[in-house]
This record gives sequence, structure tokens and C-alpha cells, in this order.
Amino acid sequence: MPTLRSRLLTLGLAALLGNHAAFAADTSAKDQPPLSEQTQRSGGMLPAEQKRLNFDHAELHFAVDTTKQTLDATARLTFSARERADALLLDLDPNLKISSITLDGKALPAGAWSNPDGRLRISLTKPLAKGERTTVDIHYGGKPHVAKRAPWDGGFVWAKTDDGQPWVATAVEGEGCDLFWPCIDHPMGKPDLVDTYITVPKSLAAPGNGTLVEITDEGANHTYHWRAKHPTTYAISLNIGPFDVLKGDYKSRYGNTIPMQMWYLRGHEAQAKQLFGEFPRMLDFFEEQIGPYPFGDEKMGVVETPHLGMEHQTINAYGNGYPRSEFGFDWLLQHEFSHEWFGNQVTNADWDDMWIHEGFGTYMQPLYGQYLYGDMPYFAMLQTERTQVKNAFPIVAGRSQFEHEVYDAGHGPANDIYYKGSLMLHTLRQMIGDKAFFETVRRLVYGRPDPKPGNFAPHYATTRDYIDIVKQVTGKDLRWFFDVYLYEAALPSLEVKHEGDALSLHWKVPHDKPFPMPVEVQVGDAMHTLPMTNGSGTLAAPAGALVIVDPRSKVLRDLPHMAEFQQWKKEQAEKKMKAEKKG
Repeated sequence: MPTLRSRLLTLGLAALLGNHAAFAADTSAKDQPPLSEQTQRSGGMLPAEQKRLNFDHAELHFAVDTTKQTLDATARLTFSARERADALLLDLDPNLKISSITLDGKALPAGAWSNPDGRLRISLTKPLAKGERTTVDIHYGGKPHVAKRAPWDGGFVWAKTDDGQPWVATAVEGEGCDLFWPCIDHPMGKPDLVDTYITVPKSLAAPGNGTLVEITDEGANHTYHWRAKHPTTYAISLNIGPFDVLKGDYKSRYGNTIPMQMWYLRGHEAQAKQLFGEFPRMLDFFEEQIGPYPFGDEKMGVVETPHLGMEHQTINAYGNGYPRSEFGFDWLLQHEFSHEWFGNQVTNADWDDMWIHEGFGTYMQPLYGQYLYGDMPYFAMLQTERTQVKNAFPIVAGRSQFEHEVYDAGHGPANDIYYKGSLMLHTLRQMIGDKAFFETVRRLVYGRPDPKPGNFAPHYATTRDYIDIVKQVTGKDLRWFFDVYLYEAALPSLEVKHEGDALSLHWKVPHDKPFPMPVEVQVGDAMHTLPMTNGSGTLAAPAGALVIVDPRSKVLRDLPHMAEFQQWKKEQAEKKMKAEKKG
């Protein structure tokens, strides 16, 4: 089934997202062949054949015909064996027909490979011993899958600018990299190095991942050659259009200089300059609060796209329309940029750990609002996030999952990996304090507490890794905290009884799990903290006294009025839909 995700990246801006979805839908998605079940899926258990290989290098050549909306491509892929291997197992949409395959320079007969369903199997002429390498060249092409509603489902977006010029982008997080290049479609399938060569007419530009190596002249066309280290598989992208570029340098607090680039449609220079002006401030925030920008030797890059946005490594997709915000910054740019740390530097080992990307990535918006202007925007954004929490499924299932099992509403946590993840991190920060909290984040992102340019590299992490990091930093076993917030669907609820001059509190938790979450209570002008060691606590509170439980909104918990509000919103939406149908 198609992966049409109901994710609203942050702040619940449904009207804005609707506008961009309609804009991006001006494509050629009609009458295209369906995707195979294999190609629709991303992730799951990594096959043994793929575990045996290290993906050393991908050299990807793309010639894009924007008129015919076709792709002519060659992928040269180099692997080394972690252990004995007798086959290459890759992922590629079978609707992209393979014309030839060579292995270490020798053409393979058709019987040596097969790709009936999107799982491309290539038999090796002789087994690889541990440490040996092999290079395969795959020439393929055709009409790549078109996204019906990017970025909520994957594929190419073939759009036009206002003056009718081609404007093309890819967004493939849901279905995966195999929609346009032969890859290992799994979070742990990252190549060590990727070179992309994108050939387009000279009237168009092709900004890409990493560092621009060169632009070569090829008559009426030219080829952009980009090089990126350790890119996340779905973060490799194609972007083609009549772009101009703004460039600048950021002097990092760590002593290095980071190139900044904003690729924008011609005619949008004024808006692009305003957005580009936000880049240094965002870098200031992330480098101060989290640590060094992970790809400072490549670039901080953004490209204007005909879809809302996506965290494409060092060339973040941006289609937010350059709005002004009551919070004083562009939430979409900040969210997608956060994924350079949470997604591209530290990458989920499995889709089941996707909250590491999206929970942290979403928390960065209120945290940035607080950094800029104080508590008011921080709590305003958290309150909006709270209205979106569904509590239908646990954020973490505790087993290997496909992407659609996590993102599709009705099957997985969907938006909760964003909003509930963010609110959980707010609660954790309040409980352990800023110093410990931000150290846990640094250790998660960089694998060490003292990151500096050159002493870290992109790596993978799991939910259990972060739980262990929190224990290392705090000296406390907080599994009870994560067991409830991540591994249970329902939120803990706090029962409050005020009888006579006594106030009693009791945590009600799914499956009666332990939950010694301290709670602050204001009685009159005095502030008290109940340790809730066994899940309960009492204190004196004279009858008629002012009593406010959790007055600083530190703890994420079930709130009956929030469920009532969500139900009312749902009913209003249904009434509106019925009225529109009648009209």
C-alpha cells in the first residue's frame, strides 16, 4: 500500500501543508505502473547478504530528460566483504529497466542477475573472502516513479516554475532510495562515500549533496559532480531547476569555516536573501547547544523545492514559501536543518528508532524559540505540539520495523514520534537538568562528550543506546521513564485528591509499571516537590488554599481536557467535510 504519511512536521500547520501538497501535485503521477511490494517497503530486517558487505563507494551518473520525464543512469558501486560473500543483494525499483551489468569490468550474462520484484540479486563470479572488494556497474533507466503528494509519499516531482521552466526534485524517505538508484534500502545501508554526476541542460542547475567537485561542459548540457561522505540513503537527492545561488562563509566557534549556500529560483532573490540571513543564527544555536556542525568541510546547503521539505544531507529541501512567523524564524528550515545532527550525523539503526530523528528534530524548534526570545515561544510551541499527541501506539515497538509501520496512521505512532518525542525530551530535560540533558544529547549525536571537527564521524544509534547514555551521564537507571513514554501507547495520568487539609497524588501508569516521577505542587505561595518514590505522595494543603499541580508544566501526562479538545476538533472537521460535500 502507498506510504501516505499523516505527518505534520511541526506546529500543526495544516493549511500551509495543504497548499504545498496541491502545488507539488502538478506532476505526471497518473497511469504510472504500481510499485512492487518490495519497493514500497523500506527497512525491516537487514538481509544476511547485505550484512556481509560494507558499502564503500557509490558513483551515480544521472542524465535527466525533463521533457520526457525520464532517467538514464549508471551506478558504479563498490563493496568490501565483512565476511565471505557469494552474491550482491541490492534494492532497485523493477520499473527502472536494467540494460546491462558488469562486475569488476566484465559483462555479466542475463542469467547472472535478476530483479523481478525490486530485490536485485547479482551472483558473483567467485565468492569474496573477508576484506576483498568488488565493483559492479549497473546501467538502467526509464520513467522513475512520480510522487503523488511529495514529501508524504516518495518519488520524483516534475513541476514548472511560474515562467514554465522545469523544476524537478526527488523526495524518497518513505519508499526509499531504490526509487531512483540501486542501493541498500535500510537505515544501515549508508555508503561511505557518494559521488553524484547530474547532467542537465545549460539553462538549468543541479545542486546536490556534499561538495561541488566540478561542472563539466558537454555541449548543450553540463554535468554537476558532487561528493558527499556517509550520506543517509534517503538523504541523497536530485534537484534541477533555473537556480541562482547565494554563498557565504560561517566562522565557527570551533575554529573552522563552514560554506553556506542557498539555491533559489530566479526571481525569488529578495525572499531567499532574507532566509539566507537566518543561516548564521541557526548555526550559532546548534553549535552552542548541541555541538559542531557535522558537515562543516562540505557545506550548509538549502535548495528551493516544489514540495514542502526534506532533510537531504547538506542540501536540505525547502518549499515553505518564505513565510514570516510570530516566532521570529522559519520553522521548516530549522526543523530540516536539525536533521543534519539528528538523522544524518546520528542515524537510526532501524525505523523503530526513528523518534531519534524526529523527536529530537521537533524539540529543536521550541528550544530555538527559547534560545532566541525566552520562555514564551518555547511553551507556546510545546502547547501546540501537545494538541497533536495521539497516544494510539507506542513510539518504539521494540522490534525491527518497516518505514510504513512507523509512519502510517492506524499502523504505528506516526506523528507521535515527532510531538510526543519532543514533549518527552522536554520532560527529561526538566527532570535531569540542562547540563546533564545536553551532555546526553552530545554523546548520542557524536558518540563522545567532547566533539570537535575531525574527532567524530557519522554513526548509528538505537533507542537502547540513548537509554544507556542517560544512565552514564546521570548515574541513575531511568529505564522506568523510557519504558512508559516510549514503550507504552498511553500517557501516565496523575490522580489528584484534595480532602480536608491533605493533598494526595498518585501516578496511574499502563500495566502498573513503576513511575517515580517527581511532581512540583504550588500551595498558596509555597512550592513543594513530591518525590513520588513509589508512585504516590501527600502533602498538607489547607482547604480552600490555591493548589496548582505541576505549575511550570514540566511533566508530560494525560490531561482529560486535551482529549476532549481533540475529539471536538475531529467532529468540527467532519462537519466541515460534510458541508463541503453538500455544497
